[in-house]
Amino acid sequence: MKRILVPTDFSEHAEDALKVAAQIAKKNNSEIIVLHMLELPHQMNDAITGGASIPETMLFMKKANQMLDEISNRPYLDGVSVTEIVKMDKPIHGITQVSKDHEIDLIIMGSHGSSGVEELLIGSNTEKVVRNSEIPVLVIKKDISNFNAANIVFASDFSEETKKPFEKFLNFTKFFDSTIHLVTICTPNSFKPTHVIQKAMNEFIAEFNMTNYSTNIYNDTNIEKGILNFSNTKNADVIAMCTHGRTGFAHFFNGSISEGLVNHAVRPVITFKI
Repeated sequence: MKRILVPTDFSEHAEDALKVAAQIAKKNNSEIIVLHMLELPHQMNDAITGGASIPETMLFMKKANQMLDEISNRPYLDGVSVTEIVKMDKPIHGITQVSKDHEIDLIIMGSHGSSGVEELLIGSNTEKVVRNSEIPVLVIKKDISNFNAANIVFASDFSEETKKPFEKFLNFTKFFDSTIHLVTICTPNSFKPTHVIQKAMNEFIAEFNMTNYSTNIYNDTNIEKGILNFSNTKNADVIAMCTHGRTGFAHFFNGSISEGLVNHAVRPVITFKI
């Protein structure tokens, strides 16, 4: 985990994400890229495209750079290599491009969770980044003074298509020597006999070199509640799941899980794209 990207809108929630990034970076000697996407009024973008110099544009750029400088000097970033970037672009395009250009291994984002995924950090554009990112995205919901990923729940249907993202998940857990709780949620609308689910899980994990893990089947009224309630029983540090880019958050178990899972989960959530 060499490089961590933290997009910021200078909000309290974005800083919560940066604090977690700093903790991870110190443990793994990682570099942090702090990115602010500067979305300008349409007329300014037109002028920039045409090569004109606009005083207001330069003022926005100067202010954004000043704020990034202030953030980079926070005490919790002492000893961490920090690169500051201000980019004039739409968030989804800019974040995706910076991720590619800097070979980012992990994106960490803040969320207040009051109005669903659309309110992640910098609006609905970020939901698109989470949905489509080929890079794992860790969503932080509150200030965490001592981030720990030693106890992780991975919820899935353990189908063939989740094997590649599961490999990325295992790479993430190695950094924290995590205990992994694999779980399938069984609901009235997605009921399968226990022996069928257990067989599928055993066949799935047989392809991976795993030692510190457990397999679990949890019954609940719906998948979202099941993941949240199961995570509570395990006192999980992090909830992990896979996403389908074509349908948004956590499309697994042969159906769509409500975006409310991320909205309602107080615990950090990390997603891996299928």
